[in-house]
Amino acid sequence: MNRAWDFAKASVNQPPPGFTFARTGSGRQGNWIITTDEVAPQGRRVLAQIDNDSTSNRFPLAVANELVIRDFHLSVRCKPVSGRVDQACGVVFRLRDENNYYLARANALEDNVRFYHVSAGKRLQLASWSGRVTSGVWHALRVTAAGDRFEVFWDNNQVIETRDGTFPEAGKIGLWTKADSVTYFDELSISSQ
Repeated sequence: MNRAWDFAKASVNQPPPGFTFARTGSGRQGNWIITTDEVAPQGRRVLAQIDNDSTSNRFPLAVANELVIRDFHLSVRCKPVSGRVDQACGVVFRLRDENNYYLARANALEDNVRFYHVSAGKRLQLASWSGRVTSGVWHALRVTAAGDRFEVFWDNNQVIETRDGTFPEAGKIGLWTKADSVTYFDELSISSQ
């Protein structure tokens, strides 16, 4: 099974088709729209979370509607654009609902990549890597899930390998930001293990 989401054909200033939007925590839900990244080739259309609500315990989600999967290779390109509290981009998977899922995320203000499980709305950090996460630059974030084993890759380098059994069942996948992060996403794709 292979699936890719191409935002290039979606309507600008509109939410992307095939996604549901939610929020973990408090504050506004988030504003996920298709926009144009002027520095990308031909002003490429991308998915952006543009609501800059600075509530620190605010985690907007864009969840792909049609897919439920357990073991996979998941990848996305992401670009932290702005934010004073956070400049974060992430992917969620094995998502049951907005309060229960796994999360791999990068933060340009902290220069790190972290892996969490979110259970009953509470994040628990399972692993972390410190290294360069540059604001205003496109990066590659990739996750491999196989049973209770997870690998996270940042710009094509494996930075995290960990195990956890909190969510053993298949679930949905999606995109994630935090607080006032304005973040662009492109080339979301997944393939089964």
